[in-house]
Amino acid sequence: MTKRITTPTTPAANNNKEKGWNRNTALGVDLKTLLSSDRVMIPAKEYRGVLRRDTEIDDFYFDEHYSFIETVPQSGGKRNPRVFDGEFITVTRWDDGSLHPNFKPTRMGSDFSVDGYAIGVMDELRQALEGLVGK
Repeated sequence: MTKRITTPTTPAANNNKEKGWNRNTALGVDLKTLLSSDRVMIPAKEYRGVLRRDTEIDDFYFDEHYSFIETVPQSGGKRNPRVFDGEFITVTRWDDGSLHPNFKPTRMGSDFSVDGYAIGVMDELRQALEGLVGK
């Protein structure tokens, strides 16, 4: 005996809506960009902004025209963002590009080992600098 699966919508209609997003592809369009961060769009870089459909053309002889305007973020971001966050230290990058390691608060209980702490800090510092600066 076989079971028959019935759904109220077709599978294609189910695949078109993915997690609340409506997926569309606009082919053959002209896109004008107004960017504040770069002169031209850099591949694989994400930009925040507004995409506007300027014209609606029903003829297949002409391409539709869209405009993208990059918006400036409300804040300049974190002042000194963390670029490494470990168990013993964090490393922040300052505005001038320099890296600053910072110690996290340490609990010195009865099982605290000075050598274990020092080796842990050394390992994290080496890991952070290898990932950020390279060899």
